[in-house]
Amino acid sequence: MNVERLFIDHGAFLTGHFLLSSGLHSDRYLQCALVLAHPGAAEALGGALAAKCARKPDLVLSPAMGGLMIGHEVARALGVRHYFTERADGIMVLRRGFALKPGEQVVVVEDVVTTGKSTKEVFDVVRAGGGVVSGALSIVDRSEGRSNLDVPYASLWAVSAPAWRPEACPPCRAGAPLIKPGSRMEKKNG
Repeated sequence: MNVERLFIDHGAFLTGHFLLSSGLHSDRYLQCALVLAHPGAAEALGGALAAKCARKPDLVLSPAMGGLMIGHEVARALGVRHYFTERADGIMVLRRGFALKPGEQVVVVEDVVTTGKSTKEVFDVVRAGGGVVSGALSIVDRSEGRSNLDVPYASLWAVSAPAWRPEACPPCRAGAPLIKPGSRMEKKNG
């Protein structure tokens, strides 16, 4: 499967000036939702990721919004349940009656890993709920090996795309307008 071709064909490999959910800026953005909007592509990506699982987990867990569709497809391919986490007051939590069983083996599935921050927040939810993180998967790894997830991790496509802190961002210095296409909401004060 040529994942890069899927992204290009579906208009999901964007260029511009983007605020990533990690807080970093980039001149490239991978809009996985545009690819996953096509059921055949979502199913194929989910099956390919499921094949990378070292062993079948009890549960697939994903952060909403980005990991929601691909997590569901991986769970379907593996024949296991899929839950998702959400942010409540800026904190990643399980809601909607989702609960982990003690000792449950959980694979965390994301769309894109850049710094690994959201993925690690989901790990914290698993561990707090008595589960065991047995691995992590993503469609795209744009971390260039810097995510340090400390669990077995696999992706379908490793992308080298620059990401800068705002104060070191060349598009910011050039005055380019900043676009925030991701799903992480800002924590509200007060």
